[in-house]
Amino acid sequence: MNLLFEEDGAFKTGTILTDNDASLQVETPHGKRLKLKSKDVLLRFAQPSAGELLDRAETEAEGLDTEFLWEVCGDEEFGFAEFAQEYFGHVPTPVESVAVLLRLHAAPIYFHRKGKGRFRKAPAEILQAALAGLEKKRQQAAAIERMRDELLAGTVPDELRPLIRQLLYKPDRNRLETKALEAACAENGKSAARLLLDCGALASSHELHFDRFLFEYFPNGTSFPAVEAPIEPADLPLADVRAFSIDDAATTEIDDAFSVTPTADGWRIGIHIAAPGLGFGRDSALDGIARDRLSTVYMPGNKITMLPDDVVARFTLGEGRDCPALSLYLEVSRDLIVTGHSSHLERVPVAANLRHHDIEPVFNETTLEEGGPDFPWKAELTLLWELATVLEAGRGKPAANQTLVDYNFSVDWNASTDDGPGRIEIGRRPRGSPLDKLVAELMIAANSTWGKALADAGIPALYRAQTGGKVRMTTAAAPHEGLGVDCYAWSSSPLRRYVDLVNQWQLISWLRGTPPTFPPKSPELIAAMRDFELTYAAYAEFQRGMERYWCVRWLRQAGHPPMTARVLRESLVRLDEIPFVFKVPSMPTLPPGTRVRLAIERSDLVDVEVHATYLETVAATSGDPPPIDEVQLPDDAEPTADAPPPTNAEAPPATA
Repeated sequence: MNLLFEEDGAFKTGTILTDNDASLQVETPHGKRLKLKSKDVLLRFAQPSAGELLDRAETEAEGLDTEFLWEVCGDEEFGFAEFAQEYFGHVPTPVESVAVLLRLHAAPIYFHRKGKGRFRKAPAEILQAALAGLEKKRQQAAAIERMRDELLAGTVPDELRPLIRQLLYKPDRNRLETKALEAACAENGKSAARLLLDCGALASSHELHFDRFLFEYFPNGTSFPAVEAPIEPADLPLADVRAFSIDDAATTEIDDAFSVTPTADGWRIGIHIAAPGLGFGRDSALDGIARDRLSTVYMPGNKITMLPDDVVARFTLGEGRDCPALSLYLEVSRDLIVTGHSSHLERVPVAANLRHHDIEPVFNETTLEEGGPDFPWKAELTLLWELATVLEAGRGKPAANQTLVDYNFSVDWNASTDDGPGRIEIGRRPRGSPLDKLVAELMIAANSTWGKALADAGIPALYRAQTGGKVRMTTAAAPHEGLGVDCYAWSSSPLRRYVDLVNQWQLISWLRGTPPTFPPKSPELIAAMRDFELTYAAYAEFQRGMERYWCVRWLRQAGHPPMTARVLRESLVRLDEIPFVFKVPSMPTLPPGTRVRLAIERSDLVDVEVHATYLETVAATSGDPPPIDEVQLPDDAEPTADAPPPTNAEAPPATA
C-alpha cells in the first residue's frame, strides 16, 4: 500500500512498510525511510506506484481550469478528495484526486488553505483584489524587463532620467527603476555608475563625482534664493590709508588687505578685513544662507561660494573702492617692534589688488637678497616681509613649512578631452615664499590679537586650539601650540567661512559696546561650531577627492607616461610631478624617501585609481623624512592657510 503526505510544504509519496495504526514506517521512492503519524496521511492508494503518482497527477492537473474550479465549488470548507468526486462525477482515482489537490494548492489566491488537504474558496471581493495585485506585479515585472533591456542596449529609459542621482547615490530598492538597473548590472557585470556612463545618462565621469557631493550637501542645488540686499552702514569713517590685497589671479572673495602709513616713531601697519557682518546680522536671510553652507567649497575648476555673488561683490575688498572693513592697526617702531594696536570699524580705500603671478617674479627670495627691480608697492611689501620675519621669530614657529609644495589646479572648461569637458594643468608652487610669510604672519597677528581681545572682554568666540598635538575648535580661548600663540580665533575670512563671520559679529559688538550677538554659553554658538567642524572636514575631503580625480585626468591627458615617484612606506608612493598617492603592488621593499620610476599601465576615472608597475630605483633615500601627502594641509600648518589648499585660480593660495 502507498500513501501521499505533506512535508515542508511539498507533497511526497511513499510505500508503507509498517502500519501501527497511530504511526507508520514509510519508504520513499528514493529509498529514504520515515516515521509518520497516521493523521498526516492525505491519501492511501494501491495504484499507481508511489513513484508514478505525482508525475501523472501533475500532468492531469494541467488540464484543470482554476477559475472554473473556483466557480463550481461551494462556499463552505471542503476536502480535496470530496471535491474531486463532485468535480469528476464519480469516485475519483488517486491520480484525479491528487490532480485536484495540486491545482487547489497552486492557487492560494483562489483557494485558502484551512488545514491538511482542506480548502475554502476565496470571497469574490478578496479574489478580485488579489488578481489586481497579480496583474500589477505582472506589469511591473514587464516594465523592469523592458527597462533592463533598454539599458543593456545602451539607452536610458525615460523613467530613469529624473532619478539618475538617486539611483547612483541612494538607491531605493523598492523602486522598479532600481530593480531594472540592478538587473542590467547583474547581466553585463558592470557597476551602476559605469553602465549609466556608457548609456550617456551622465555627461562625464566628472559629473559622477561632482553630483555625488551635490546630492549629499546641496540637494536643492547651488543657486541662492532671492534675499533682501544687505545695507552698508552710512556712518563709517573713511580711513586715511591706501590699502592693497595679495591674492591669486581670479580670487573673488578678497577678505584681507594691508596698508602701511609712516609715523613719527615708525609705521602704522593696517590689517583690513572685509566686513559683511556690518551689512547683515544674525537671523537674517543671508545669515540663514551662510549658516546652512558654513563655508565656500573649493575644487579644481570651480567653487561654490558661501554667500551670493552680489553680496560678495558688495563686500569684497575690490580695487578702486571704499570698502566696509574691520581693521587692526599695529603700531610698529623703527626696529620693527609692535608697541601697540587698535581696532576700528571703517571704510577702507583699496588702491590695488595685487596678484601672485604679477608680484612673485619681482618679489621673492632672490630679489630680496639682490635688490631686484623697482615696482609699485615694493617698499610696502618689503617692510611687511621684514615685520613678518620678526613676528615669526617672536612666535618661535615657522609660518610655512618650507619643505612643502602647493599644487595649483587649473581647468580650461573651453577645451575637452576623450574623458569629457575640461583640460587640466597642474602647477607647482613651493610654500613659504616671502609673500606667503608676509600674509600668513599678519593673519596670525590679527586672529590671535582679536581672539585675545574677545577673551579679555568676556565675549565668547570660536577658537582653534592645539594642545598635545591635537587640534580642535572651542568656544574658550586656549593656546595653539603649533603656532606658538595664546589663542587663535579665525576672523580673517568672513566672506568664505561662517566661523569667521560669527567672530566678526562678536568683534563688532565689542567695538560698538553692545551686547554680543552670541552671549556666553550660547547653545547656538556651540551648535554652529560643531556643524562647521563636520561640514568643513567634509568639504575638504571632497576637495581632496576631486584633486585626485583631476590628477588621474592629467595622467590620461598625458598618455600615461612613465613617472618618477617617492616611496612613502612599503608599496605606497607619491608621484613627483603631481600630488597623487597610490599603491604599487610590484614595488620591492625600499626605504621611505627612495625615488623610483614607474610604468603607468592604466587608470580608472570611476574608482579614481591608477595601476602602475615598478621599473627601477632612480635614487636612494637621502635620509630626509619622507614627504607627506601635500594635498592635505597638516593641522599645525592650518592657520598659514585661511582656506583649503589651492585648486585653481579661483581658490585662494595656501597662505592667503
